[in-house]
Amino acid sequence: MGTIWQPKLVEGQNPKYKAVVATIRTGIEVGTLQTGDKLPPVRELAWQLKITPGTVARAYTILTGEGVLLAEVGRGTYVAEPRAARVQDAPIEIDVIPHKAEEDLNPYNVSLFSPHLPCIGQDALVRKLMAQVAADPPSGVMHYPSRNGARPAREAVLRWLEGTPLGPLGEKDIVLCQGGQNGILLVLQSILQGRKPTVLIEELAYPGFRRVAEMLRADVVPVPMDADGIIPAALEAIVKSHDAQVLCTSPEVHNPTGGFTPVARREEIAAIARRHDMQIVEDDCYRMGVNRAPSYRMLAPERGWYVSSIAKTITPALRFGFAIAPEGNWSILRRTAEHSFFGLATPVTDLCALLLNHPQIDELTEETRKGFNKYVQSAVNILGGYDLSWRADVPFLWLRLPLGWRAGAFCQAAEAVGVQIRSAEEFVCRDARAPHAVRMAVNAGVSIKSFEDAINRLCQLLDNPPEQISV
Repeated sequence: MGTIWQPKLVEGQNPKYKAVVATIRTGIEVGTLQTGDKLPPVRELAWQLKITPGTVARAYTILTGEGVLLAEVGRGTYVAEPRAARVQDAPIEIDVIPHKAEEDLNPYNVSLFSPHLPCIGQDALVRKLMAQVAADPPSGVMHYPSRNGARPAREAVLRWLEGTPLGPLGEKDIVLCQGGQNGILLVLQSILQGRKPTVLIEELAYPGFRRVAEMLRADVVPVPMDADGIIPAALEAIVKSHDAQVLCTSPEVHNPTGGFTPVARREEIAAIARRHDMQIVEDDCYRMGVNRAPSYRMLAPERGWYVSSIAKTITPALRFGFAIAPEGNWSILRRTAEHSFFGLATPVTDLCALLLNHPQIDELTEETRKGFNKYVQSAVNILGGYDLSWRADVPFLWLRLPLGWRAGAFCQAAEAVGVQIRSAEEFVCRDARAPHAVRMAVNAGVSIKSFEDAINRLCQLLDNPPEQISV
């Protein structure tokens, strides 16, 4: 069936293809285009509107992708039947398919190497927004990334960081990167000077600090810790003897112990950094709740660098992170990123801008935190009789092994019963002594029953250490 629709481009829409989209939508809304009406062929409509056929074709593609129009080979393009809930309006639903898929592979084997986020609807939201970006990418798909094009994503990060005590901060201070690890690399590339610089890390530290530093041919020196983090006196002595350029630390959520560095200790560390002109890099990727103390960027605005990402709160799949330089130094960090990879892929920045600004994102991240907490509490209920460090809003636990177990032997025994965990050896420098401890990340990608079964198997091992301690 044809149509008597007489199209007239909606004014105020630019570029032209958006005007065509708006024109068709208006026709449907006022009833001049009804379900089943056949739209003019691309070239005919282009001639009527005095625009190029490619512009009309793009508008048809967008509306077809959204389900507004229906295109059939050999028959043409028609107005589709209205759907009660189109993709862009679909409610966020919990998708349990990834959970089942992982358990169907082998319900006995459970990896506790790295945290696996609970699936509480963020996957559906990401898919919905991906469809929206695919239909009408704000940055296009034929241009190099640009700083101006990525501005909406930086502004979204700025909103995401509201309440984080970082000191004065604007969108220009934010440099987008490919996850937190890439952010650490960019920061150290911006800081380190000389043929053989020195980087300080906590004696138990996120391995990514060490790997980046070694990749940049830096010496890595561990600093002794206590329950509150780095020991200031030990730090000062090491800085003096090694002429260190930078300290890498995780004060809000220490990886792997889950510890926290209180503000008084941070102030001491910041004062030492000032006395010896040392930079401080803060990794905040694991924090899921509100900050408990000011960041180093706030305490030492002239030397505090900050790195975080959405990997532990929304999804690690997008590899979307951000690094922030000390006040007034954003251009150094920006040049490092641009000279390394020009910029993040434009579909990623478009998607993440929508994601971080979405009205449901705060609720989803809070539900993610609650989901992790459920698994943490379950593990604590089972292993509470052992020397365990944990926090409700941290997706891993630190277990100091009882007499009779060494970390390496315990990890091997755990793997033999289908549970993969990380030894303390992975968090120390190669020539350092590791404590007899292990880190167990929360895998909320399996059912709570499978997780509890895995923790119970670990508990059975702890209850029955080998008769002889291997040396």
